[in-house]
Amino acid sequence: MMNQSEQKKLAAETAVDTLIEKGLIFSGMKIGLGTGSTAMPAVDRLGWHIKEGHLKDVKAVVTSFQTQNRCQDWDIPVYTLNDRAIDGELDLAIDGADEIDPDCNCIKGGGAAHVREKIVEYSAKTFVVIADQSKIVNDIGTKFLVPVEIIEGARVPVMKAMAKLGATCVLREGVRKAGPVITDNGNQILDCHWEKPINVAEMEDKINQITGVLENGLFSKKTPVCFIAKEDGTVEIRNLK
Repeated sequence: MMNQSEQKKLAAETAVDTLIEKGLIFSGMKIGLGTGSTAMPAVDRLGWHIKEGHLKDVKAVVTSFQTQNRCQDWDIPVYTLNDRAIDGELDLAIDGADEIDPDCNCIKGGGAAHVREKIVEYSAKTFVVIADQSKIVNDIGTKFLVPVEIIEGARVPVMKAMAKLGATCVLREGVRKAGPVITDNGNQILDCHWEKPINVAEMEDKINQITGVLENGLFSKKTPVCFIAKEDGTVEIRNLK
């Protein structure tokens, strides 16, 4: 049986290889690259294909400093969505997820990068999620905490507004750092939990209507292609045409 790390690597490599075979990853493309322990093997697999000459002239837009550093290790050129070479649109974006429900709604942001991830992934023609089987859930919002990135000065009013939406929230504290986690955007994170399952699309919109909220970690607006690796070494693929 495969452990979680092995499943993540399998999902990432299967996704990149399959997407190349299907023509969704191709030479000259503009690709968004996510953040975290599942996304990094995907960056490595993409870098390997480029190094081997299977792909060329790939332009990457990254979602964190972590991903930028890994792209630099592979000599993958990094741009922003604002650069003329990208022009605000991507062919495909690939990333991990913290939870995936039966409709492929996701929670993302365990690594505090969900704002940049959402900007990149909602700007892509095709959104791809890679995960191990532990990320599969029946309902979202009651187990893994939903991250909400906030402006520091709005912490208390945002927490009160979230309570009205039925959520219990805590400020995310740093690990091996005194004080709260500070995102790549210079903001703080509230981690939020509901006692009962939520309507993901409705809640994504309601949270973003709160003044002081920059973005939340619910992803429901773009249905992803999902590659989910299992303990037995198989990979479940959803929504790939």
